This record gives sequence, structure tokens and C-alpha cells, in this order.
Amino acid sequence: MAEEDALDAYSRTVVRVTELVLPSVASLTVRSARGVGAGSASVITPDGFLLTSAHVVAGAQQATVAFADGTQRDADVVGRDTLSDLAVLLARGGCPPPVELGDAATLRVGQLVVALGNPSGLAGSVTAGIVSALGRSLPTASGRVIDEVIQTDASLNPGNSGGVLADGTGRMIGVNTAVAGVGVGLAVPINSTTKGIIDTLMTYGRVRRAWLGIAGIEIVLSPELAARIGSPTGLQVAGVSEHSPAEAAGIHPGDIVVELDRKRIVTTTAVQRLMVEDAIDRPIEITVWRNGALVDVIAVPRELPRV
Repeated sequence: MAEEDALDAYSRTVVRVTELVLPSVASLTVRSARGVGAGSASVITPDGFLLTSAHVVAGAQQATVAFADGTQRDADVVGRDTLSDLAVLLARGGCPPPVELGDAATLRVGQLVVALGNPSGLAGSVTAGIVSALGRSLPTASGRVIDEVIQTDASLNPGNSGGVLADGTGRMIGVNTAVAGVGVGLAVPINSTTKGIIDTLMTYGRVRRAWLGIAGIEIVLSPELAARIGSPTGLQVAGVSEHSPAEAAGIHPGDIVVELDRKRIVTTTAVQRLMVEDAIDRPIEITVWRNGALVDVIAVPRELPRV
């Protein structure tokens, strides 16, 4: 294929995605005790629910959404989840058609993606690039991390937080959330986990999570222990919160967590992934390596306080 033909094909894809998605991307103006903020949001349902980043609407109950066609609506913040950096709003009145949600689990490194936003009430912002990496982790202000973050070299302009990261077919596969450095953009993935969070926020306005109360670090295991548990690395308990479910269960600093609720555990994020609503107030078995032996304890996670 000639160079100009390849460029034309690339351009056609970006233009097609832009024409399909950008009408559904709104400029978001937020007023709260912190002052006036701005970001982007996208329509995700025919009845006017919009998706944005939780940090964009932090401390706010209402916002104003404005679309490229001149449509402007007041919107209520229905729910936000700081641990996934996702929030949903409901517009008071009609909105453009929703974007189609895709599945970031199908993404591949090197795949074309398009970042779309509507910063500061402009007609829209569009940048294109490729998926640079998958499975990144993004720390949050709460101290937890967001798993499976998408890294792209599509530039994110100021005000693009909460906007759409789309694949080449125009499906939304991520929510633009942060700029990690020059030429690096990050997006929270749209996948089965985050779709569940979005549905829960639309229905209940909040996401309930379980809390165990351990802090851990991933360590390299001795060859003997690695062979015993079937993993070269493990999660060593670095600290146990006072009066926590982990403390009540008898977990101690220095223990190496092997299994949690019969699931193999080697990282802190693996623990977080299991601390969902279903685990609240439910006895779960934890297997740790302690003093040369595998020890089973029972813990009852409590609900994580809202942040």
C-alpha cells in the first residue's frame, strides 16, 4: 500500500469515529465549594445518563452539559466512585444519541484509538494514537489503585478528563482520566467490571466494597516456597490495620498471603479485586505461609467506608 493510501485509510477511520462519537460528547461545567471546574462527559443511555470521571465532579451535586450542536442541559450527579474514578450524571431533558460501549478486554497493544473530549465548551477535541500498553495501574487519592488502565499516546488536552477513548469502530472502550507525562494518556477501561460499576451507580448511586485491613508488598519467593504454592512471587503482609477484620482473624505482618476465598493471591490489586460487595460480612478463608507452614484463618470483611 502506498504511503498516501495508508494515510487516507487512517484519516478516514479517525473522521468516521469523530463523526459518530463526538456529537454525544459534552462539555461539563461543574460548580462546587472548590470553585468552578470543567471536563467532558458522554451520553451512554437513551434516557440521558452520562459518564465522566469521578474527580471531575468531586464535591458537586449538579453540573451543566453542553454539546457541539448547541444543546445545553442541567444534569444531576447521580453517583460517583472514587476507587474507579467513574461517575454518572442524569441530564434534565433530551440529549444526543448515546455512544456504544465496547469491551477493552479485546484491545491489543498497537491498536488504533481515538480520544474525544469537549473541553471548555469548544466544538470538540479529537486526537488519535495507538494503545501503548495494557494492564497499567493508576493510584487514586484514596490510596487504592485502578486496575487494567489503558495507556495510549493519543494526547489528552486540558478538560478532556471524562471524555471518550474509542476504538476504530467508534465504540467507547475507555474513559480518559489522566495525563501521566508528555505523550502519555491514561484511560479507565470499559469492561465487564466497570460496566457493573456503571450500572450500580445508575441504580444505587454508590458502589459498596469490602475492607480487610492489610497492606502488602509483592516479594520474590524462595525456590522451595515458590514450588510449594505454584508462584514465583507472593504477597507479604507489611501492615495490619488496628481493629480490622484482618487483625481479628489473626493475620500478622510478615505472613505471606497465598489464597483468599480460595483464589490465588500474589498482589495487593488481586486482594482489591476480591473485596466486592459480595464479600461484606461473609466469612472467607485466608491461607498464609507462616513460620514454614501453611496456616488457614477465617476473616469477615466489613464494608469499606465511603471516601
